[in-house]
Amino acid sequence: MPSLTGRETDILWGIAKGLTYADIADRLGISRNTVLTHIKNIYRKLEVNSRGEAVFTAINQKIINLGP
Repeated sequence: MPSLTGRETDILWGIAKGLTYADIADRLGISRNTVLTHIKNIYRKLEVNSRGEAVFTAINQKIINLGP
């Protein structure tokens, strides 16, 4: 299983919840460009090419949990 940083996991959770990159940046107190850099790293680590694939893979590998 790929090892994501805490910040990458936070960003992936935001993506899964449907937040925009700007919303994620605002919530985490970072720039939109920093979010994009983290997303590139997430895609590389998870070996995916889209937001949907990233979320699907993260849920299946139990990297994030969207349940109650």
